[in-house]
Amino acid sequence: MGRRLTRRFPNPGLSRGAAAYRVAHAAFAVVQLASLGYVWGCALTGRRDRLLRAAVGLLGAEGAALIVGRGNCPLGPFQARLGDPVPLFELVLPPRAAKAAIPVLAAVAVAGIAALLILPPADTEPRRITVLRDIV
Repeated sequence: MGRRLTRRFPNPGLSRGAAAYRVAHAAFAVVQLASLGYVWGCALTGRRDRLLRAAVGLLGAEGAALIVGRGNCPLGPFQARLGDPVPLFELVLPPRAAKAAIPVLAAVAVAGIAALLILPPADTEPRRITVLRDIV
């Protein structure tokens, strides 16, 4: 536990650039978690709006960035060059849980987006399967 206490946020031992990056990264993470919650809220309530499109776009962009980074933040090397070698999730989670957080959150995001596609919007009636005899 003492080891984690030395990783304070934003940590007085960090350079100004590293501290600013850490704060910005944390703010971005909060926005992403809010987007994830909004996607699930909209999926479950049937709400569809512009904010939902933005949330899905943000999650999609983050997913693409994680693919580029092979499961890690692609800005990790930049963060390390600033003098902050500690990944964001390791500030609040043990290293093993922090490494598992990325695939778990990605799966939750994919499931939320899939739920948006499967569950009908609130302002329309559920889709009905039409058999051929109804068309003729």
